[in-house]
Amino acid sequence: MRKRLVVVGSINLDLVSVAPRIPLQGETLTAASFASFPGGKGANQAFAAARLGTPVSMVGKLGNDSFGTELRANLESAGVDTTAVDVEPTSSGIAQIITAENGENIIVVTPGANARLSSHYVQKHLEVIRGAGIVLTQLETPLETVEYLASVTHQEGIPLMLDPAPAQPLSTSLLERVDWLTPNESETCSLLGLKSQEVPEDAMEEVAEILLQRGTRNVLLKLGQRGCFLALADGRRVFLPAYAVRAIDSTAAGDAFNGAFASALLEGHDPVRGATWASAVAAISVTRRGAQPSMPTRAEVHAFLKERQGTKQPV
Repeated sequence: MRKRLVVVGSINLDLVSVAPRIPLQGETLTAASFASFPGGKGANQAFAAARLGTPVSMVGKLGNDSFGTELRANLESAGVDTTAVDVEPTSSGIAQIITAENGENIIVVTPGANARLSSHYVQKHLEVIRGAGIVLTQLETPLETVEYLASVTHQEGIPLMLDPAPAQPLSTSLLERVDWLTPNESETCSLLGLKSQEVPEDAMEEVAEILLQRGTRNVLLKLGQRGCFLALADGRRVFLPAYAVRAIDSTAAGDAFNGAFASALLEGHDPVRGATWASAVAAISVTRRGAQPSMPTRAEVHAFLKERQGTKQPV
């Protein structure tokens, strides 16, 4: 039986306003447009992997509102198994997003039902988790749940990929149970207690080494339009430049990358090759608006790479 990707995490509805630029503190801007999209880091990553043809199960929570019904239907439309997604008597998670015309964004999340994704709930769905080839999680659900999940995957011998977003301090005991840590630049700086929000080009390896020393087996730094840097347990240190595209919305680009990277690893591909594939998936996603609507199919990724033949090797 083929192993599945199990995503344990958040499910949100994204409320997106497009403005000329990101507003300054206390400033009011007039948006050019508004739309709502299915989102949430967990759901985005599950959706991204499913769109690529990967068998995916989602473990999460929805509210008992119309948003919840819409969000479940959207996950299922991509082929995500939602058997382990329960309904709570509260609102579904909401993310308010302002996207600038250059593709940059700021996000404020209201957890709603996601806050009730407890350790007990994870325990309730242990059989789903035990069927995973890889478990992928984030930090939009309670940290104690993520810590319990890490203990379960460690005990069961299942690789755990942690997208440490939104950034918060993480214990050594948690990091020691993480097989893949995949922070973006601001999350990397937060984990290291740096004031800067960017990782200098000449410090990529040094930063990754510090994170490795804290216990995680492999580190993948997502560096936005610059690309990504891999520090692997086998000793390899590899920088992969990003594909040059015209970005219109960077919302969920990191989620697209994580879902695609987990998918490639699950299929047995080398991590560097998997990161190359994930870079293409993320590149396509930033050329489209919305979170889950921006996720490409496998055929679209192959077409994208064919246009750039000779630059990077597809999965």
